[in-house]
Amino acid sequence: MKTRVKKRGAALWCKRAAALVLALLVIAGLALAACGFREYKDALARAPLSEKVEEIRSGADYTPLDQLPPLYLDSVVAAEDKRFWTHGGVDLIALGRALAADVAALEFAQGGSTITQQLAKNLYFSSEKSLVRKVAEAMMALHIEQALDKRAILELYVNSIYFGDGCYGIRAASLGYYGVEPRQLNAAQCTMLAGLPNAPSVYSLGGDAAQKRQEYVVRQLVRGGYVTEDEAEAILAQAE
Repeated sequence: MKTRVKKRGAALWCKRAAALVLALLVIAGLALAACGFREYKDALARAPLSEKVEEIRSGADYTPLDQLPPLYLDSVVAAEDKRFWTHGGVDLIALGRALAADVAALEFAQGGSTITQQLAKNLYFSSEKSLVRKVAEAMMALHIEQALDKRAILELYVNSIYFGDGCYGIRAASLGYYGVEPRQLNAAQCTMLAGLPNAPSVYSLGGDAAQKRQEYVVRQLVRGGYVTEDEAEAILAQAE
């Protein structure tokens, strides 16, 4: 009898402890959401989205999508955000995968950010890595998706990202690295430039890291059905 009582008592204690942990997690989640929402609203109050968009579009090197090679745009989507055309600004699948990796590594090993979230960061936030900042970026991404269509978002993204060596935007990168206008980029150059913004300080053009990143981009193109295996091999051969 005493053993049963002890077991019941232990089971009851475990249930109460689990309920307490769950309550604390809910409270922490609500606090995180509130802080992220405040940061998002403060950012918008400082500069509305229309003002930020105009700032990018008024740049001397701004290049519309119709002046960019389709392969470059496909490479960006394939490598950075394969569900870009279907998600609403936040990719819950990628986010869950990144969260699991971060928990396992006990650090921000992966971001799980969509192209829209990266645009939100480029427009409004610094590169600081924190949960509050990620929440603010996600909220801003949802706002951007409501205000702009996908093509406008992709166009703004490729015109605002950093490619390294002082090159901001695809035209500056195309001219700076290859000496040609973006529409003149060949397949190998398209796939190389699509990979650089992931870590421009690491992928110095011509180095082994940049080549491996390019190979990753090409593999993602194959996985996404943008190119065939034979076309992928031709692209990599062109890069040699």
